[in-house]
Amino acid sequence: MATHDPDLRKELDATLQTRKELGPEYESELLESFLEKLDATVDRRVRRQLAEQQVQVARGNQPPRGAGAEGRDFWERFGFAALSLVLAVPLSAIALHAGLPGLLVSWAGIVGVNAVHGTVRWNPLRPRTDRREAAAD
Repeated sequence: MATHDPDLRKELDATLQTRKELGPEYESELLESFLEKLDATVDRRVRRQLAEQQVQVARGNQPPRGAGAEGRDFWERFGFAALSLVLAVPLSAIALHAGLPGLLVSWAGIVGVNAVHGTVRWNPLRPRTDRREAAAD
């Protein structure tokens, strides 16, 4: 279920209205400004969720979603997706200089990396702790 931020929606509407008034020559600046605000919103939400999780762990409670490895896998995927969205802001701004095709290629790459990361079970960045897994290789 998607959550909708009314402030972010108002900001998007204002950006689109401003673009209509100013014309396409200011499009990249307007888009960059909106993406910075989107980045700040995502960052704020991620920080809030991480703080809530830390409070629950400090109180001795389990993380709110999933238990054990499934919960860790969820948070790893979520963290990776959040990081890719944060990095998408400067990549989008750079890609806009190549025009719409550059932006589409950039976002196709971002989506592709997230799709692969979401479907692959093995994470090369996570050290192996089980000796049987290490011996099997």
